[in-house]
Amino acid sequence: MGRSIHSDIENYLETLRVERQLSSHTLKAYKRDFDLFVNFCDAKSLILWQGLNSHVVRQFSANMHATGLNPKSIQRTLSAGRGLCQYLIRERQIQSNPFDDVRAPKAQRRLPKTLSVDQVTSLVEIKADDPLSYRDKAIMELFYSSGLRLSELCNLNLNDLNLPDGMLRVTGKGNKTRDLPLGRMANQAIRDWMLQRNELPLKDFEAVFISKNGTRIRPRTIQQRVKMWGTRQGIEIPVSPHMLRHSFASHLLESSGELRSVQELLGHSNISTTQIYTHLDFQHLAQVYDDAHPRAKKK
Repeated sequence: MGRSIHSDIENYLETLRVERQLSSHTLKAYKRDFDLFVNFCDAKSLILWQGLNSHVVRQFSANMHATGLNPKSIQRTLSAGRGLCQYLIRERQIQSNPFDDVRAPKAQRRLPKTLSVDQVTSLVEIKADDPLSYRDKAIMELFYSSGLRLSELCNLNLNDLNLPDGMLRVTGKGNKTRDLPLGRMANQAIRDWMLQRNELPLKDFEAVFISKNGTRIRPRTIQQRVKMWGTRQGIEIPVSPHMLRHSFASHLLESSGELRSVQELLGHSNISTTQIYTHLDFQHLAQVYDDAHPRAKKK
């Protein structure tokens, strides 16, 4: 594998980092995808980039499928390769994009798990009696109130909150900021937590949510605490922060039908990502139909 191939890939990754402001986690995933492809070409004694064509890419796709890689991962890897080749065309390294004519295997669309309204109510109605339980209540109320991603909640700073106006500002993927409404119950839970926050040994003065040691709370800690509260509050399935975000979206869509508004609130750049919640909404409607329509009921 020549140095020029390495440098082309590194230059493309740097372009993604600067122009699209992708996270280090995403860039590492791209790097793994490119390594997989280059290693495949090496094993076939193919010379990159001159020997690259759609036939090679189809062989690569079939090889990934044969090794048991799931369709979604294959889709992502081919998408990464397509983006790389588009960059190589721009740099006049190749003439056409060999990934354009190759379709990835269709992935089975998995619907996100959600909680019912009653389950959410049971989860957040905890009897807080110490700083950590006040914090956890505020965290769970906020997830459900505003549909934050886990990373967005962890990174919240005090100056992102506007409690008097019931608003907050979050920084999402690609460092894009969006302003979100803050529900009444979440607003109150955060106010209650602020009174308790000073009881902990403050080390990170900007962070809204801190650990028992006073540092900014870690994502893993939130995941563990939310799961723990789910068990303690009698929820029969494992609860996660992402599940609360999904519940926020599906419940809002059920009530409003405003797909574009839900997209804005979730911070999705593409509405096709949000459209998965229309499937959840249909499931809900189908259940209502089965339960209520006289011709749908079993005798």
